[in-house]
Amino acid sequence: MSIFALQSLAGGFLDEDLEHFNKYFDDWCIQFDSYEDAMDIVQTLENQESIDIVEITPLSYPKYFFNSLQGTVYATRQIGDEIICVVEPFMGSNFRIAICDLKTKNVRLTKTHYKNIPSVESAFAGFRDNI
Repeated sequence: MSIFALQSLAGGFLDEDLEHFNKYFDDWCIQFDSYEDAMDIVQTLENQESIDIVEITPLSYPKYFFNSLQGTVYATRQIGDEIICVVEPFMGSNFRIAICDLKTKNVRLTKTHYKNIPSVESAFAGFRDNI
């Protein structure tokens, strides 16, 4: 499961008006089901050389696929039909591990709060045992 988007070399994703680049990929950004469809649009735009076609997957951009996932995502990995993410729900909060189900699109956070990166990294690395 993936989608394709148009990204400026300077950063940002092309908005549906085909003129502005949003810093974050959201519902207002133009998206395509295939690379070829994206290429058809790029060829109609000015400054084609400054636009890249990027593939977005649940691993590379989980917040798009899981709308209820809040906060900053630091790491992702897939285990079966789930995307496991290290998340900081809001700036300055403890880290959490989010479990995002690819089939149902449900997101749940584990109950454990991690105060620092080393502790959440070790929990994230061994997470398979906790499922």
